[in-house]
Amino acid sequence: MLAIFINVLAIIAGGFVGSITKRSLNVKYLNALATGMGIAVLVMGINVAMQNMSKSDNPVLFIFCLAAGGLIGTMLNLDGNMERASKKLQRKKPKIDGAPSVAEGITTATLLCCVGTLAMMGPILSAIYGDDTYLYTNATLDFVTLVIVASTYGFGSALSSIPVLLWMSFFYFIGWLFKGSISMSPDSLSAQIITETNIVGGVLIAAAGLGVLHIKDCKTVNLLPSLLLPMIYLCIRSLF
Repeated sequence: MLAIFINVLAIIAGGFVGSITKRSLNVKYLNALATGMGIAVLVMGINVAMQNMSKSDNPVLFIFCLAAGGLIGTMLNLDGNMERASKKLQRKKPKIDGAPSVAEGITTATLLCCVGTLAMMGPILSAIYGDDTYLYTNATLDFVTLVIVASTYGFGSALSSIPVLLWMSFFYFIGWLFKGSISMSPDSLSAQIITETNIVGGVLIAAAGLGVLHIKDCKTVNLLPSLLLPMIYLCIRSLF
């Protein structure tokens, strides 16, 4: 678990460093950064989804997960709650028209830090074998990611450390719970879960990129429950 907390500290530290950079930039430069980040996030998301689709045995599962996850998130009003929370953070410093919002920063940072093999396999390997190599590598990547994200959105994006902590702790618990029975082979249940979750996550990252570019507000926060549905489906299917 120590390595997971180091990941969280890396996110907070990256957010702090990035926020220092943000303070010295004019709004037009912040918007330029946001545009560059939006394009990068869009491309990264498409790349993650396409790479994992070739490994999937359930080519339409991600469609079901996105649809069902979107319904769940909408019923819970996750996007509205996130917006209200971000407005409280910005109350003392009103948002400048056209400038990126804290909610976008938290969502983008959360997706970038949670989606990927390192963020999911790292906690599992740590719980089963005590091997924290993946987690320490991921902590370095998370630090760099948050420096870039926070330089656009500010220190508020470091609040993504909370969902990242919960996400990694969940996978750590899964690894600890099924220690000795989890296989690392490509055909194993754990490998399938990671593949399908990465497809959904890649689509969500691309959707976040569209939001950053102001092309389409996909209410990505409402879609976050989609990330858990591949695991639920595959675990239930494995029982039959």
